[in-house]
Amino acid sequence: MNIISALLLGLLFGLGLIVSGMNDPSKVLDFLDIAGEWDPSLGFVMGGAVAIGSLMYPLATRRKDSILGNTMRLPKATHIDRRLVLGGVTFGVGWGLAGYCPGPVLASLAQGGGKPWVFFIAMLSGMALFEIIERAKNKLASKAA
Repeated sequence: MNIISALLLGLLFGLGLIVSGMNDPSKVLDFLDIAGEWDPSLGFVMGGAVAIGSLMYPLATRRKDSILGNTMRLPKATHIDRRLVLGGVTFGVGWGLAGYCPGPVLASLAQGGGKPWVFFIAMLSGMALFEIIERAKNKLASKAA
């Protein structure tokens, strides 16, 4: 049942991204171009997401299990550190350059075209590189200890 629920919710999320236009890089870039021909429409999409998240997060923190019975795994970190800032900047620069971010690019893959695939492959490569670096750092740290 969890797999079917995850599939249905993922399809609903992807459909929402497509309907809102978040999978269209030109629409995203127009939203980010506040000095040019700015299109504020994606601000309403993001505002709606932030509003729902703001309402649901306090409810989620009170639960031990999700609605589907899985263990809730919420972030425990409460401080802003260098890694968080660098990650946010990297995400923002990539989004601004390409007009894609992880969720919308997955929805775009189904629509065809080469650009989403190039971004997707670059995204997976970056994730793999991060894992390689983290494992090497952890290995060095464990040898030093």
